[in-house]
Amino acid sequence: MPLYRPRHSLSHTLRAVTIVAALVCAHTALPAAAQLASNPELQDINRTLKAGQAQQALDRVTTYLNGKPKDPVGRFIKGLAQTELGKTNEAIATFQSLTEDYPELPEPYNNLAVLYSSKGQFEKARVALELAIQTHPSYSTAHENLGDIYAKMASQAYDRALQLDRGNGAVATKLNLVRDLFSTNPRANTAPKPAAVAALSATVPPPSVIANGVANAPKAASATTAPPTAPTPAPVPAKAAANTAPPAATPPAAATKPAPASPPPAPPDATADVLGAVNKWASDWSARNADGYLAAYSPHFKPDGGQSRAAWSAARRERVTTPRKIRVELLGTTVEMISPTEARVTFRQNYSSDAIHTRSRKTLTLAKEGSRWLITRERVG
Repeated sequence: MPLYRPRHSLSHTLRAVTIVAALVCAHTALPAAAQLASNPELQDINRTLKAGQAQQALDRVTTYLNGKPKDPVGRFIKGLAQTELGKTNEAIATFQSLTEDYPELPEPYNNLAVLYSSKGQFEKARVALELAIQTHPSYSTAHENLGDIYAKMASQAYDRALQLDRGNGAVATKLNLVRDLFSTNPRANTAPKPAAVAALSATVPPPSVIANGVANAPKAASATTAPPTAPTPAPVPAKAAANTAPPAATPPAAATKPAPASPPPAPPDATADVLGAVNKWASDWSARNADGYLAAYSPHFKPDGGQSRAAWSAARRERVTTPRKIRVELLGTTVEMISPTEARVTFRQNYSSDAIHTRSRKTLTLAKEGSRWLITRERVG
């Protein structure tokens, strides 16, 4: 049973720009998690923490550790609870002591790095992550976090270089690239309240989803299925019709029962159009076609960080046209239709140029404006 795994984000304001790098916290349970699976008390404390009752979980696990002070799982849960409560220094002490008593476990090192990052201590975070990788070379979370730390440290170095040499266009391009790849919209990351989600799920049908370009639409409700057509009577032969006496009276037309009307056809699924718009955006970027790339964004698109649209467009144009070559690859693309005129697309972006190579998670929100699907929001992480 995996432990509760919060996700922490790192934000640090530089003198020129604001860079935000999202760090992934522990995504695998401790090797001692078998103890959690067989320990009802720790299971219940972990459930309490997952339910958002961090203080109650901390009180309970502290009492538990009074009787078992060396228990690694209990101490790990204690560090998570302290982190959730904003007790960063105490959480650092908890995870640090875990690394000293159990140096073979990579997760405490990883969580130490997340905490150091939140304090702007990136060198300490780098060392902690390298120790996690030494302990567990296949620990992918630590590798990803280390890449984020290096990107953050690079942004600081580029910023310092730009302060010393304002005319260095190559440095400005690299700094703009890192800023764009590691920017987030805090409001977009805010999860809806559970009550609102529960109420919505009771009334709204599931959205159609397309994953890796393959449509996976929900089955239509039975009410939208067209009723079977009544069988058509066979025509009467001409000779028989001539010998048949006319009926005494023709019933009025109003007495004839009309056939049931067919329901209106369901609106076409737009996931393929959305996917095509996103693929064209990536293709124009790879081709260094700045006009096509910028045309993929809606006039209503607002850059993060309070940057003006004009400044954002100029920085993006420079970013697209300056490198001699660019390759943008989208992996694991998923399209979620929020409504007939709005969609959310998530994917893993691999970006490479003659100057830099990066990987990041990205979410695009698109709206149908006229006949085109345009980007209205862009979030990394």
